[in-house]
Amino acid sequence: MVIVSLAGSPKQPSRSSALLAVAHRWLARHNVEIVHFSLQDFVAEDLLFANFNSPQILALNHALSRADGLLVATPVYKAAYSGALKSILDLLPERALEHKVVLPLATAGSSNHFLALDYALKPVLSALKAQEVLHGVFATGLQIDYASREATLEAALAERLEESLTTFYAAIQRRGVSLATKEHAANHE
Repeated sequence: MVIVSLAGSPKQPSRSSALLAVAHRWLARHNVEIVHFSLQDFVAEDLLFANFNSPQILALNHALSRADGLLVATPVYKAAYSGALKSILDLLPERALEHKVVLPLATAGSSNHFLALDYALKPVLSALKAQEVLHGVFATGLQIDYASREATLEAALAERLEESLTTFYAAIQRRGVSLATKEHAANHE
């Protein structure tokens, strides 16, 4: 199982990247291969001037083509996900997330922005033809301590994240079984 993770925060360290790091540890314990990209991996000019041939965008496209799912994390600014993350998503092919399960993660300064996942990010992920966009995990800054080397989460948040990751993992396994069944049927026709 291969997962692409995409950290959409313009600053490092960040709460959304810390949440993503906790998710990485969980996935690693379940023998999932993670191909990680962060906003800092991309050349700003390539994003600003929509360079579809950017080496980093091409690398992300390649990684997504062989991935089973996408884990995407973003801070929420002005009731929406980061603009830089939007620039990356805009450079992906129309069907970049076809046959993929996506788990979005978001952090914000207050719970007033918890609908940003549903009303801002999920429609874009769906437009990229994601097979399934899961409910996602929203956290406020007070629920994440990222001052130490390994971020720690408030107990309720840690539990929600683990439940979401379990659902993500199971959805990808189901997808893999259904694709294998379709391929097997196609080969025996």
